[in-house]
Amino acid sequence: TTEIYTLSLHDALPICLGSVLGGLLAGGAGGAGGLGALLEQFQRAGFGEQASSWVSTGDNLPLPPGAIGQVFGDDALAQIARQAGVSEAEAGAGLAQLLPEVIDRVTPGGQAPDLDQLVASVANLTRQFGGG
Repeated sequence: TTEIYTLSLHDALPICLGSVLGGLLAGGAGGAGGLGALLEQFQRAGFGEQASSWVSTGDNLPLPPGAIGQVFGDDALAQIARQAGVSEAEAGAGLAQLLPEVIDRVTPGGQAPDLDQLVASVANLTRQFGGG
């Protein structure tokens, strides 16, 4: 028999955004450059303290509402939302919730990983979020 599973938006959002996050972290200027460039974007947008907390071994500081749009720009946020099949507000809120945890997990011990470690971490996270 064939069973059909349907996902609610609440279930689908982490899966879609997990896949987008994998691309953000592994993309850019190649591997670790992707993570470094991502953290640099947060620094330039005024969220350096939050981004640093995700890499360090302490508590992760949350992002305020609208931070994702400020960091990536409205056009990029719209593209991310389209890729995930959600509204821009949902994409921004989802990424603001997922990014601290994801970056924390790919920077164990407060250290940015080398390229091989980053690729493995992104692959594992993408699988956890159902993206691969």
